[in-house]
Amino acid sequence: MPKALIELNHINKSFAGVHALKDVSLRIDYGEVHCLAGENGCGKSTLIKVMSGVHAPDHGEIRIDGELRSQLNPIEAINSGVQVIYQDFSIFPNLTVAENIALNGELAQRKKWINWSKMRQTAKQALDKVGVDLDLNAKVEHLSVADKQLIAISRALMHRAKLIVMDEPTTALTQKEVRALFRVIEGLKRDGISILFVSHKLEEVFELSERITIMRNGKNVISERTDQLNREKLVYYMTGRQIDESYYEVEKKTGTPLLRTDNLSLKGCFEHISLSIHPGEIVGLTGLLGSGRTELAESLFGLTPATGGLIYRDGQAVNIQSVQDAEGHGIAYVPEDRLTEGLFLEQSIERNMVVSVIDGQKDKWGMIDGKKVKSTVRSWIEKLGIVAHSPLSPVKTLSGGNQQRVVLARWLAANPKVLILNGPSVGVDIGSKEDIHQVIRDLARQGLGVLMISDDLPELRQNCNRVLVMKRGRIIGESEGKSFTQEVWSQLHDGHDEEAGLAENRGSTA
Repeated sequence: MPKALIELNHINKSFAGVHALKDVSLRIDYGEVHCLAGENGCGKSTLIKVMSGVHAPDHGEIRIDGELRSQLNPIEAINSGVQVIYQDFSIFPNLTVAENIALNGELAQRKKWINWSKMRQTAKQALDKVGVDLDLNAKVEHLSVADKQLIAISRALMHRAKLIVMDEPTTALTQKEVRALFRVIEGLKRDGISILFVSHKLEEVFELSERITIMRNGKNVISERTDQLNREKLVYYMTGRQIDESYYEVEKKTGTPLLRTDNLSLKGCFEHISLSIHPGEIVGLTGLLGSGRTELAESLFGLTPATGGLIYRDGQAVNIQSVQDAEGHGIAYVPEDRLTEGLFLEQSIERNMVVSVIDGQKDKWGMIDGKKVKSTVRSWIEKLGIVAHSPLSPVKTLSGGNQQRVVLARWLAANPKVLILNGPSVGVDIGSKEDIHQVIRDLARQGLGVLMISDDLPELRQNCNRVLVMKRGRIIGESEGKSFTQEVWSQLHDGHDEEAGLAENRGSTA
């Protein structure tokens, strides 16, 4: 049997009477890629904080390299080789790449003077271990999310990491960046470094992990080799229920589209975009970072007005120069980053829900009608199944899935005709994702037109009638939704460059 790097046995942890962990056990072997799965609130984060010394367990034991650790704290955990890379990466945006990687090591030695040359050399060696080449003098705030993640991994390796814990490592990455991260993880595994990663993306779980531990309601459900599980079993163990993974199908639509664009362009972002969305249709849109897909959504919603082309609503040309214009034409937009763009985190659930329809919540004297507000909020909480202690609770207290439902409720309360969803399930667990998808499908069946922007290929395949692929500001291909696989994506996306190259060669030959 392989030697265990870390063992957590019969761990219990409570907070103010809430039993967060109930007799949880976890074993990670040397050089193992292990997935910790479960819905939001199941106890994953608490368990990670126990193994990294942030929380002391109420009962149970922790062993690292077979040695019992009765009083583990964060410094001892790091010195024992346990490194956690959280979703924000815990890096300093105003410092350089070299400073983020190596400065902690210099400070830990309590030197009076920093040897900048040695620090740069140390940082370069750390980056070489993960096989990446970054400008050591670049400010981290100007780098991509993928590069920031590689910096966090490199910094962990500097501290002789034996176990690297990655919390939702692919949430903000494109398909290309995900493949690059997987290659880095495979290299770490070959070097004998263990990886524990948390992910809601089941395809990644099956591709990357050797073993999976599933938690639900603070308890172990199962810990099993990945090849002994399938998607259906995994979803059931995580949620305790069967998930509908059928395709959304609708008769091919003809007649006047709800929304149509004709050669829509935004200088420097996208050009000549022509698409249509009919009532009851869910149209997918995907593409790598920088493809122009988010800029297109923002133009349709009036955040960054287009500089050329036309937008039609119900067959009539409309001029959308502001968010108010878009709202007036029945267009709603749910942004990808709900925390910074979609919600007022310190405000209540109630206020977040009605802010877009506040004018409709007034009485005949122009005052806010409290009863009408409460009725509106109660209605959407019931319709979308939002789980909250109280509508007056700050929206930041909700799970990711419930926060996403609040953003949806805000715009659905305005009774839109076209709904643009940018990353509708980013950071959302499998159960909440299915619930959100079901809401979207039900709305589409009632005649709503939906533009779904996503990197999640299974999400697009299951929910979209058609999927459009963008690249470098243009739509380069289209696929039937249920046929949109990784192979089709690669053919459309990568084949476009090959076709362009052949056309260019034919032109030069002529």
